[in-house]
Amino acid sequence: MNEINQLVGEHPCFHKAAAHWFGRLHLPVAPDCNIKCHYCTRLYDCANENRPGVTSRLMSPKEALQHVRRSLAKEPRIRVIGIAGPGDPLANRATLVTLRLVHAHFPDLIKCLSTNGLLLPENLPALKSAGVRAVTVTVNAVSPAVGARIYGHVFYRGRVYRGAAGAELLWRAQYAGIRLAAAMGLAVKVNSVLIPGVNDGHLLQVARSVRAAGAHLMNVIPLIPRGAFAALQPPPPGQVARIRQKLAPVIAQMTHCRRCRADAAGMLLEGGTDAAF
Repeated sequence: MNEINQLVGEHPCFHKAAAHWFGRLHLPVAPDCNIKCHYCTRLYDCANENRPGVTSRLMSPKEALQHVRRSLAKEPRIRVIGIAGPGDPLANRATLVTLRLVHAHFPDLIKCLSTNGLLLPENLPALKSAGVRAVTVTVNAVSPAVGARIYGHVFYRGRVYRGAAGAELLWRAQYAGIRLAAAMGLAVKVNSVLIPGVNDGHLLQVARSVRAAGAHLMNVIPLIPRGAFAALQPPPPGQVARIRQKLAPVIAQMTHCRRCRADAAGMLLEGGTDAAF
């Protein structure tokens, strides 16, 4: 627990105070994804826009290593190297290659991964050996009925699962991955997209379930209307605050999220957009 507390104290996404002292760098090496979320679209990028799933360009593992070197020279406060897309990192072979490469050259930096969790249980031993010490899992529903309204399909081991079957498969993998990650000593954060009229009344159940699995922190992210949910209205700040307040007794809440790009760089709480250096 002391090791996790130290890590959290230096990770700007896990501790707001750390965001004033330490920066992060996302390496956009993972374009492919294995699930279809109705709120997600990665068809275009604007350098002035902050949202997950976008990057100005993709990098190879070797390019990512050079990017780490250049970025540290420009911003020595960077403490965390993360992979968060623009697809799902674990659906891309380049993710582990990149993590191993960066860890071999920069073993003291915190390695972090953000994933939908579908392939997390089977990849955790390799991730830990590659230096990963923190994972974020996006969990939007633990009920198959609610999940069926959020996910178009889940692609797993050569098969496509739709509706409640896909949502149930995804949550089983997420639960197993969170439990195993926590048992292995990794810090675990859960991201949950707040989708008005879809899962806003369900997030308390999500919070209880992920806390029971071993997650340390939860980040409720307001919907950015895109894709099949483009016609929905984003939740107002007051609703977001009320839900976070309701969930806080169950699991600690992150309140300083910037909804980072897949190529985010620098200090979380400084500047405007977070396009890469």
